Amino acid sequence: MSAPAPSTSTSPATRIVIAGAGPAAQALVSQLDRARFAGTITVLSNRDDTPGELLELALLPQVSVRFGQPASHIDPENRTVATADGMEFSYDQLVIATGSAPVASPVEGASRCLSYSTIDDAARIGEAVSEVTKELGRRPLGILVGTGAAAGQAEAVLRARGVRPIRTTARPAAVVPGISAGLAASGVVFEDGSSMNGDLVVLAEERVSRDGLAASAGLQTAATGGIVISKDFRTSVPGIWAIGDAAAFDGVRLGLLVAAASAAGACATQLLGAASVPAALPAAA
Repeated sequence: MSAPAPSTSTSPATRIVIAGAGPAAQALVSQLDRARFAGTITVLSNRDDTPGELLELALLPQVSVRFGQPASHIDPENRTVATADGMEFSYDQLVIATGSAPVASPVEGASRCLSYSTIDDAARIGEAVSEVTKELGRRPLGILVGTGAAAGQAEAVLRARGVRPIRTTARPAAVVPGISAGLAASGVVFEDGSSMNGDLVVLAEERVSRDGLAASAGLQTAATGGIVISKDFRTSVPGIWAIGDAAAFDGVRLGLLVAAASAAGACATQLLGAASVPAALPAAA
């Protein structure tokens, strides 16, 4: 999705705070920068490390990335966000992008598998499948672990890429390493000792939106998890928006519906529009 049209009407005083620093948050900052947003952007990250993508964003003059300072409390009335270490940040517009988390603990050896949790994973899986197909010289056989919408999408991606998927809803106890470097995982082993073998393994296990921060601030959340948003990414509380896997539209995790870059581009357009509207003057006493 293309970047929002450049905006020169935004007040320099406009403060956008983003709770979260994952792919959706990073894409949003990039879109706002490309649109020449003239206010300030504060990113509250729960990561203690400094990945290259975040360091790049931190170098932008209007961006402040607070590493290891996750948002812990939102005060919608006073429009402030507090972090776990007691820092407080005022905002004009707040975007919650806290992502999602797996329901169960990782399968032993999961790092050697491909994973599917959002639409953005489709391209990465496609690239990996191409490499495996080239190495094997034939159509790969894939073991797909998971249930629900994510597993359904993953199966469609695998089929489109020429993989013969074998799907299991039973959760494995461990992953079988591949024979060569290009085949990191080739099968799974279950608790009873039985196994399934193929050429690659894709985990598409259930995830749940991280919506606790929003719920504690009184934002509406979906029964199945996730911050309820409208089509323009607004939450039930004025001045607060949500994107990425923390959000839910029509009861479905947003990451399963819209790519991070597309959601960020659309949300950036809405934020620029909201920021350009002059604040209402208080009524005379």
